[in-house]
Amino acid sequence: MDTKQTRDSISGLWDSEIVPQLVEYIKIPNKSPMFDKDWAAHGFMDQAVAQLSGWAKAQKIDGMTVEVVRLEGRTPVIFIDVPAAGRGPGIDTSGGASRTAENDMGDDCVLLYGHLDKQPEMTGWSEGLGPWTPVIRGDKLYGRGGADDGYAIFGSLAAILALKAQGVAHARCVVLIEACEESGSYDLPYYVDHLAARIGKPSLIVCLDSGCGNYDQMWLTTSLRGMTGGNLTVNVLTEGVHSGDASGVVASSFRILRQLLSRLEDENTGKIKPNDFHTEIPAQRIEQAQASAEVLGDAVFSKFPFVDGERPVAGDLGELVLNRTWRPALAVTGVGGIPALDSAGNVLRPFTAVKLSLRLPPTLDAVKAGQALKKLLETDPPYGAKVTFDLEKAGSGWNAPALAPWLEQAVDAASREFFGPAPAYMGEGGSIPFMGMLGEKFPGAQFLITGVLGPHSNAHGPNEFIHIPTGKRVSMCVAKVIADHFLASEKGLTRGVAATHAHTVKGEDGCC
Repeated sequence: MDTKQTRDSISGLWDSEIVPQLVEYIKIPNKSPMFDKDWAAHGFMDQAVAQLSGWAKAQKIDGMTVEVVRLEGRTPVIFIDVPAAGRGPGIDTSGGASRTAENDMGDDCVLLYGHLDKQPEMTGWSEGLGPWTPVIRGDKLYGRGGADDGYAIFGSLAAILALKAQGVAHARCVVLIEACEESGSYDLPYYVDHLAARIGKPSLIVCLDSGCGNYDQMWLTTSLRGMTGGNLTVNVLTEGVHSGDASGVVASSFRILRQLLSRLEDENTGKIKPNDFHTEIPAQRIEQAQASAEVLGDAVFSKFPFVDGERPVAGDLGELVLNRTWRPALAVTGVGGIPALDSAGNVLRPFTAVKLSLRLPPTLDAVKAGQALKKLLETDPPYGAKVTFDLEKAGSGWNAPALAPWLEQAVDAASREFFGPAPAYMGEGGSIPFMGMLGEKFPGAQFLITGVLGPHSNAHGPNEFIHIPTGKRVSMCVAKVIADHFLASEKGLTRGVAATHAHTVKGEDGCC
């Protein structure tokens, strides 16, 4: 693969087509179903699907099929199948993938994943910016969804187009873009089962929905935290009453709420108290966290918009990396039952409700953690108050298998060719539910999890942006890795390696 030609073709495609497409995509308020219960009636999801699939269909890739797959009552997915090209086991040089019983390489593929649904608006956007208002300032395109994760379909096909332009051999590529990732990917397992025969048996899975510690090198995600959460409600009265009359007699729902949260979290340190929500951190991940901290320095915490005078929760940078990647942590993301300040009278309110988001270690069973959380919060409520915790979601995390030598070498070469420095490895604090599911369904696959969500890109919050040069370079790196995957497959190096390494990691580190 010619590095300069790859760089020029992908950069040119981003400038001429991808950035303008992302501008139009950002304008669509296609919020994930959790945040728009009437998403089907509103039609924004269909609008986004039509735009992205329409662009894909317009690309000149021989033999490619692009289909919008719809299961009744579920969000749609975009399914793209690109035939293999070149010579090798199980590969038809005419462009189609052979599928013989004698050689299961015909089922081999590279599976590239992304999503197109978006988080809600969020408040606090800077002047001139907004969730559905695309704005380009320098190298940054602002607006909801460009980085998380609208660029994925464009980046995936840009990589494939670059290979096609040079006649570089590659395995069959399947691109799968879902529409409910931000709601926990609850529809996706049904589609993976529905499309199982058409997907085949991927030996490499590429996910472009993750983060990067900086914009200077390629970052590989080694783990993802899981998450459980829901709505905690404390009821003490059937209606509000005069606070002067009832305070001291009726327990405040807010005070009871504080007590319940203290069962879970140490309010002084933020540490999650019960052992049910902790796992042992593998030694390799601790080493990688320390190495990432050395690369990033103060950027581990300085990327966040702290108010003047505030400091991070710990002084050790390696511990901060582990806090955000392997340790459980609680966030209260919504409040109910509390009036706005300008309409708050002297009333002892009848209830207080909060939405809880509990991040979990990558190897913890999220379903069991959700059950434990519900029991912890609802059992023996103070003063006999009515306490309910409605569990909304429980998605387990993911811990990557060890990289096969061919992939480690490919990633190193790609980062050096298209970024400059060697790649870096670090876990991410967020969740991509699809990864855990794919790890179970395809235990022999290798994973390339990367993304463009770097410092200040602020996915889910105000002022989200995609750093355009990083989007280009990530696309280039994916092209390089897909090309090297084919060379490794010809040597028989892409089958069964991950399963063997995963077993070794489990035995040595006790991570599972």
